[in-house]
Amino acid sequence: MSQTIDVKNLSVSYSGKTAVKDVSFSLESGRLIGIIGPNGAGKSTLIKGMLGLEKRDSGEVSILGQELDSVRKEIAYIPQRADIDWDFPILVHNAVLLGRYPRLGLFKRPSAKDKEIAMEALEKVGMAEFAKNQIGQLSGGQQQRVFMARSLAQEADIFFLDEPFVGVDVQSEEIIINILKELRDQGKTIFVIHHDLTKLDEYFDDIILINKKLYGAGPVEEIVTPDLMEAAFKAPLTVLEDTGGQLS
Repeated sequence: MSQTIDVKNLSVSYSGKTAVKDVSFSLESGRLIGIIGPNGAGKSTLIKGMLGLEKRDSGEVSILGQELDSVRKEIAYIPQRADIDWDFPILVHNAVLLGRYPRLGLFKRPSAKDKEIAMEALEKVGMAEFAKNQIGQLSGGQQQRVFMARSLAQEADIFFLDEPFVGVDVQSEEIIINILKELRDQGKTIFVIHHDLTKLDEYFDDIILINKKLYGAGPVEEIVTPDLMEAAFKAPLTVLEDTGGQLS
C-alpha cells in the first residue's frame, strides 16, 4: 500500500476569524496535487497550517506515516513571490546553496559536493549562467526558477509550492511544471497552489478543492465537476469543450 499524506480536522484562524475549518483528507504519496479555490479561500493557510508555519486551532498532520518534525528536512517549501524580500543582497548561487543546509550538521559549512549539487540544480532550471547575479536583478520567472533550484538542491521528498506560476513567463512555467512532473515520476509528492482552472487536468493527478472548508480531495476527474466547483466558488463555471471538459 502506498504511503499517504493525512490531514485530520485542521483548523486555523486569524484574529478570531476562521481561515480554514475542520479540513480532513488523505492522499497517496508520489502524486502531483493541485490546491484550488477562490481568492481568500485559505489555500496558503492550509499549507502553512500543514507545515506548522501558522498555529493550528486544531488538527493533526501525518506525512508518510510520521509526524511533521520527524520528516521536516525532507520537505521543501516555496512561498509566494510576494512574501520574499527580493532586495536582500544575495547571489543566485548562494540562494540555491541554502537548500543544502537542512542536510548539513550543526555549524557545518557547505562542502565542495554541496556547491556542485547547487550548480547542478541551477543547470536543471536553466539558470546556471546567472549564478553570480544578485537575485533581485532577475525577472519574476527567473526568480521562481532559482527557488525551484533551491528546492532541488535540498533533495527533498515532499514539495509545497504557493502559486509558483503567478507572474512568470511561459518558458519558466513550462520548465517548472516539467520538473515537477519529473519529480512526481521519481516518487516525490508535490502540493501546488494553483489558480488557472484550464490546466488542472494537464498539470495534476489530484485536486484539493477548498473554500475555508474542504469541498473535495482526490483524482482530478472526481473533484473537478460542475457541482463541486460551483459549490466551492459560489458561482457558475463554464465547461470548456476544447480542454477535455475542464472548467473555467
